[in-house]
Amino acid sequence: MPQKLTLAVSQSRTLSTLQDTLAALTSTVRQAQSQGVDLVLFPEAYLGGYPRTCGFGAAVGARSDEGREQFLNYFHDAVDLGDTPLGAGDAWLDRKLPVAKGTDRRGDGTREFLERVAWDTGVFVVTGLVEKAAGSLYCAVVYVCPRLGCVGKRRKVMPTGSERLIWAQGSPSTLRAVTTTIKGVKLTMAAAICWENMMPLLRYSLYSQNVNLWLAPTADARDTWWPLMRTVGNEGRCFVLSAISCVKRKNLPAWITATGASTANAEPQVNGASSPATCRRRRSTVTVKEEQHDLVLPSVNQTASSTSAIAADEDLGVQFKASIFPATSTSSGEDFVCRGGSCIVGPMGNTIVEPLWEVEDGGLLITEADFEDCERGRLDLDVAGSYSRSDAFRLTVEGLDINPPP
Repeated sequence: MPQKLTLAVSQSRTLSTLQDTLAALTSTVRQAQSQGVDLVLFPEAYLGGYPRTCGFGAAVGARSDEGREQFLNYFHDAVDLGDTPLGAGDAWLDRKLPVAKGTDRRGDGTREFLERVAWDTGVFVVTGLVEKAAGSLYCAVVYVCPRLGCVGKRRKVMPTGSERLIWAQGSPSTLRAVTTTIKGVKLTMAAAICWENMMPLLRYSLYSQNVNLWLAPTADARDTWWPLMRTVGNEGRCFVLSAISCVKRKNLPAWITATGASTANAEPQVNGASSPATCRRRRSTVTVKEEQHDLVLPSVNQTASSTSAIAADEDLGVQFKASIFPATSTSSGEDFVCRGGSCIVGPMGNTIVEPLWEVEDGGLLITEADFEDCERGRLDLDVAGSYSRSDAFRLTVEGLDINPPP
């Protein structure tokens, strides 16, 4: 029996409201259905949004009121799937968690919406999202089967860079692969989110589960992402789908763009007062009393001899800031803050669909995948099996059985 399925990647961007984004997701899944697609992947943080260029008014040791207001907006944009902060695992999947009186579900209904879309179309849906549980946000992926509903969900275990300010760390136990059968083809799929794909041990924990479909929702639009995806396909002898949003500056949320390209330009508050410019050095200091502690702060007054050095330092700081957060005062908003780069790779690291650059709402990248190619590739390389030297090397993951699932 042929072991072929039609797979798709959606290069979609988050819209201004969750309702609009869910409507766009529905339209895309229906388009996928009309083209015979069996499974479709959406980008990292597609529901809730990836807050690109937003610094949330934060510097080391300082946060601003403006940044907290931005976080409030972002928190409101996130979805509530009814899970617990620690992650309830099977209890959440099987709907065994308690429900408040007067309601028949947990969360805000997003889970049920996604399940209905999958059910109505017959398309298996995998999407990145920003999940809120209690007071924390998690970057997550949910797997939605058209027959069984949600069959898996995982949270990013290692947010990257400034993501650590807004996203909590997920549990490694959620790295469990998900199995399903579509048209007689058995899939063992797992998602590595963005730079998790650069974590060698995390990759190996998924290879060990005999994954034949690797899902890589991401926010990395650099040229180096494509060779990484080819490496994963080659190492894992698996098909790789990678989805990313392509976004122009004008389509960033208003709560980001209202104060410029980034709140890195805002004045962070230190003990309730505006802090001095962050890139200044070699200037005199003053010591002030704050309760029982002596604080050493930059002096407002500068000596003439230090002025030129300070000016040079400030110039370097401005150049650095401009390289990371380009000014938008003269921009039409047509420049890309994320160039896209969604792609598809085969189980020998071979090119199937090259990265799609600078196309907002680029539609679907579609391929027919023969999953027997994964087994053909194991002739000479099975990194978690015959090629693993398991007698010499072992990996354990807290709370996760990395043996292939049944």
